[in-house]
Amino acid sequence: MRPDEGGGMGGRLAGKIAVITGGGNGIGRATAVRFAEEGASIVVADLLEGPAAESVAAVEAVGGRAVAVPVDVTSRIDNDEVASAAVEHFGGLHVVVTAAGISRAGYRSGDIEGEMKHYRDRVERSPARAFVELERDDWQVVLDVNLTGTLLTMQSCVAAMLDAGTARGASIITIASIAAKHPDAGTVPYGVSKAGVWYLTKKVARELASEGIRVNAIGPGFIDTHMTAIIDVMPDERKVQFYGQVPMARKGVPREIANTALFLASDESSYFTGEILHPDGGFYTE
Repeated sequence: MRPDEGGGMGGRLAGKIAVITGGGNGIGRATAVRFAEEGASIVVADLLEGPAAESVAAVEAVGGRAVAVPVDVTSRIDNDEVASAAVEHFGGLHVVVTAAGISRAGYRSGDIEGEMKHYRDRVERSPARAFVELERDDWQVVLDVNLTGTLLTMQSCVAAMLDAGTARGASIITIASIAAKHPDAGTVPYGVSKAGVWYLTKKVARELASEGIRVNAIGPGFIDTHMTAIIDVMPDERKVQFYGQVPMARKGVPREIANTALFLASDESSYFTGEILHPDGGFYTE
């Protein structure tokens, strides 16, 4: 069985309602579809209307229910509207996946040409020079989306859970990264933002445990999404170097992360909170 196949229609999330930010592509879309296969109704929250609509269609294609809601995760108002949509359309909120994120300032999903230009600019400078020349705005925008955006989504969704009476047994799943623990797995702003997501997850897990809300993180390795598509167009020697760091010698696929999220969303992980799981092909071990 291929890693992007298998599972489905098992009812492990029957009657559950899930919000997925960054639901318009990649890990977010795969998670929306996987949750729908297991009976969940989905709020697909994304900055881009077109990809969000495509994810809704993908959910409906497997027999699920979904609605698309626009969101800028750096806005508390937008996040409140996403959480409210779950209650208004489906009657509550039980699961949250914070998959919205960017790798760098100026990142545009699927813009391979832009990513290659950024890559060339980086390799032409020494790591020390790249660090010294890092602009404050470039640092801040990554933290705003990846870290503050995660915080705001969690705040809005927890408020909705408490108000709707669906908090006990609820699950929040943050998407961190192996970069949260491995300094060679991303740029300085990206790694710091994801380390922050991981610490935020641990802290909030303790804050919400008394309400019956579990909070866990997934720290994926290199997954075959728009964000890592640049690897496939790098020079051959760089690709060999990259795959040499991954014992399983391949990128993961979004459905493998979705399956991990499914475990954390379901009652199968009922005694898990404040944990991080690393589906990364063996890249990071401790």
